[in-house]
This record gives sequence, structure tokens and C-alpha cells, in this order.
Amino acid sequence: MKTRLLNPIKLTEGGNNSRFFSGTANIPLAQEICEHLDVSLGKITVKTFADGEIGIQVHENVRGKDVYIVQPTCPPDVNDHLMELILMISTMRRASARRITAIIPYYGYARQDRKMQARVPISAAEVARMLEHMGVDRVVAVDLHCGQIQGFFGPRTPCDNLEGAVVALPYFTKIGLHGESTVIVSPDAGGVHRAKKFRDNLKRSGIDCGLAMIIKQRSRANAIEHMDLVGEVDGSDVIIVDDMIDTAGTLCKAGAELTRA
Repeated sequence: MKTRLLNPIKLTEGGNNSRFFSGTANIPLAQEICEHLDVSLGKITVKTFADGEIGIQVHENVRGKDVYIVQPTCPPDVNDHLMELILMISTMRRASARRITAIIPYYGYARQDRKMQARVPISAAEVARMLEHMGVDRVVAVDLHCGQIQGFFGPRTPCDNLEGAVVALPYFTKIGLHGESTVIVSPDAGGVHRAKKFRDNLKRSGIDCGLAMIIKQRSRANAIEHMDLVGEVDGSDVIIVDDMIDTAGTLCKAGAELTRA
């Protein structure tokens, strides 16, 4: 049996009614959040038994507290991280926490958000159902693959979708871009709204640039058969806006298509 005790960072006086915990998916992120908020990271043990089962034990009293769990369900162990999150929510609920907020920067199964063919699950919705059934009160995600995932949660479980692109805006406003020779490109049709929003934010910063998109046709998952560019990018500085990179196949082929254009 493998056991890992997630030690707390330096205790402070702040956040008396709040408790922050982390699974094993991204402990440094949880520590940075706590340092920024000047609160402590709670003591919790996440252990793995010889048969692969996950065990959770919380070493602090959370009765009547507002509990925040930082646990992206990200690679390489998506299913283990998801199970950790589910068990942590269940543990906090059974320990009588007042409110439970799951902070999920990477929402696993987000790309399976609709039925593209017969006899397939809508896995993003099933993940939302599991989190709700375990008793989560609120979910905070970053750059959900599709905004409709927020609707997979019921009205009693708000889901906040934070935009990571705003962090990059100050950089692009300082590198000397000119609106007439800059184009924001979405690498697929589903991301046009995201690219348009990024362009609008740049416009508010004084850079009024163009917008283009690439329509891709997949032969199977992670395999792109053909790409078509909609828009004009000849002689322009191009910024590709996307929400995630898996194999980087889309990004590489989009770059090649834009270079040929």
C-alpha cells in the first residue's frame, strides 16, 4: 500500500471558516493558491492500496466549514484523479462540511460533451452528475471545452467557467502588434466564440484585429483528415486561440495550413 501525506504549508490566522485541501493531481497549484490567499493547506492522506483502490483520510475538523478542494482531473491519471475528487467530496460531506467547492482547472471528459454518433455516452454530463450526487455545492473550472458543460450541473450547483486567456492579454498588448496586420484564428469551428472573445478583449486594449477560423474534418479521435481556412491571413501576424492541447495534432496542422495560406 502506498500512502502519501499532503503536509500543510505555513499556518496563518486568515480563513478561519474556510479549509483548503488538495488531491494528488496538482499539489503545487494548491499551495500557490493558499500562499496567495494567506491560508493553510489542510492535512489529508491519499493512499493507494496494492489492488489500485484509493483511500482518503482527512486529518482536520471540517464540520460547519467552507471546504475548497483543488483537484484537476487531468492526465496522466485522469480516472484516478476523478475518483480522488469524488471520494474527497464524499468524505467532506460525511464529515458535515457546510459548503464544498471543487476547483477543477482541467475538467476531464470535457470533449465528450454531446452525441456525435449512435450508442456513445455524453461523458462530460455523467462526470457532472457524479460530482453532484457526491454533494458538491459549487464547481470552478478553467476554459471548459464547451460552455454548455455548465448546464450539465443543476441549478443548485453553480459552475463557474474562468477564462485563462485574460492572463495573456497584457503580453500581446506590449509586443507591438498592429490591428490591421493581426488575425485571431480559431483552430476549429467550435472555438470561434472563444477566439472572438479574445479578439474583442484585444480591441478594448486598442488592437482592432481580424478573425479567421479553420474547419477540420476528423477521420477518428485525435486524427485530422482535412482542414479548410475561412478568412484571410496572408502577410498577417496570427494568434491561434484554443482551450487545450492533447497530442498537438490540431495546433501543428493549423500552423501548417496558415503558413501555406
